[in-house]
Amino acid sequence: MTLTSEDLLAISDLLDVKLRTELQPLKEDVSLLKDKVNVLTDDVSLLKEDTGILKDDVSLLKDKVNVLTDDVSSLKEDTGILKDDVSLLKDKVNVLTDDVSSLKEDTGILKDDISSLKNNVNVLTDDVGDLKNNVRNLNLDIENDIKRNIQLLAENYVPAAKRYEQTALRIEAMEMDIDIMKKVISDHSQRLPVLA
Repeated sequence: MTLTSEDLLAISDLLDVKLRTELQPLKEDVSLLKDKVNVLTDDVSLLKEDTGILKDDVSLLKDKVNVLTDDVSSLKEDTGILKDDVSLLKDKVNVLTDDVSSLKEDTGILKDDISSLKNNVNVLTDDVGDLKNNVRNLNLDIENDIKRNIQLLAENYVPAAKRYEQTALRIEAMEMDIDIMKKVISDHSQRLPVLA
């Protein structure tokens, strides 16, 4: 069978239609692929930009990590120094604790001494009272006896004068002792409230 040009033309039209029909989905697929490639190209471009930004961020983070590493190293040194300082302070606190214990013992001894001094002051106060009474009695005796017995003194002047001198010396000594005791008692009276 021989194909005529009409047959060939019909076959050609058929092939054209078939090709167009079959190529249409391919064209659409190619168009879609082009769109996807364009989107992917944009995505790759964005990813490149993001990667550049991330590189910059990583570089900044590395710098910050280096600074933080230096800070941590410095803090470790400072912590070591603080530990040494705390150890020294603990030693000093222990010494101070011992000193306070010693001071407490000394305070107890001082309290005992103050109590003893109070007792001595009370005894001295009683003695001063007795001495005052004795001095008053002596003054009364001297005054009364001298006036009444002026004649006897004139007759026995030398022995009586010697006795009088001795008594006067004792009275002066007692007065000096009383003055000293007053000063000591006054000084102790001022110190006792401070110590108590």
